[in-house]
Amino acid sequence: MKTFIVPQSSALTYMGRIDVSSPDKAGFFFAGSNVTLRFRGTAVSARIKNFRYYATSMLGFVLDGKEGKCEIAESYSVTDITLADGLDDTEHTLTLFKRQGGSHYFDLYGFEIEGEALEAVSLPELKIECFGDSVSAGEVCEAVEYTAQGDPEGHEGVYDNAWHSYPFITARNLGAQINDTAQGGIAIRDNTGWYHMPDCIGMESVYDKLRYFPEAEGGLSDWDFKRYIPDIVIFAVGQNDSHIEGQPDPDITDVSFRESWKESYKKIIRALREHYPDAFFVLTLTVLNHAPEWDTAIEEITNELSDERIKHFQFTRSGKATPGHPRLSEQYEMSEELTAFLVKELFTKK
Repeated sequence: MKTFIVPQSSALTYMGRIDVSSPDKAGFFFAGSNVTLRFRGTAVSARIKNFRYYATSMLGFVLDGKEGKCEIAESYSVTDITLADGLDDTEHTLTLFKRQGGSHYFDLYGFEIEGEALEAVSLPELKIECFGDSVSAGEVCEAVEYTAQGDPEGHEGVYDNAWHSYPFITARNLGAQINDTAQGGIAIRDNTGWYHMPDCIGMESVYDKLRYFPEAEGGLSDWDFKRYIPDIVIFAVGQNDSHIEGQPDPDITDVSFRESWKESYKKIIRALREHYPDAFFVLTLTVLNHAPEWDTAIEEITNELSDERIKHFQFTRSGKATPGHPRLSEQYEMSEELTAFLVKELFTKK
């Protein structure tokens, strides 16, 4: 028996900044955004429309605890992609997730199963949101043979996997759900960093968006912050702020630039604080190589905000572990340290 599950079905559980405003599709934009389906049956496929901008588009999924991936060969047309067939006719749990960031997005038009949908899974009560760059999005993390080295040339996104980014691992460690509002190359400010070159878009123009790249159908759209109120906010932006295309790289030790940059950073934190008044904020950078003065500047920001619910966390190897993107071992290293910090700060009686 074939059964088609529409995107608005009560059998589906969504996690992430996902556009569910349409009755016939759901839009997946940010890395790691996902949907979970429980079903009894022997096969499952996803009906999607992919919008590719660059790199190879890959879908990720976890079926009964086993992770898989598949390339999306077609773009700009509705396509059925088989995720599994020949399954035992028993209960199964499938989570379909977006492995990559803004190199593409896709609309989900539903699932077709050989069998029947079961009651939807429930999301954990604890909620995390991470604002970050490529490291937080899990870019190139699967290129394990390049651990502690630069990235492989021409990898075309095939090593990207948000599921194994440190925010997602941390969420699983803590039994939490997560919105991973991260994008590779992004800096705090517009016209800075690497995202959406040559007219670079910064986190100041992304943190409050659902559709965050102007090429998307319908253009930019605002995020309704009431849809998701996190208990923990990880803010890990600053890695890409030392680059401005076509201009000399800014110097964080320059007093004028430093103060101006910190004000831009604090403006976003204050805005998020208005939306999430009870959340615990963690300001950090990652183990990807960067000058230590950026960590010092974030420590200054934390002190200047003077809020006991906003803490600066520094990884043991912050800025000095690798010239390329952190691989799986380094993502898990970061998650182990961050998990321990959060447990100590929030869940351990002192």
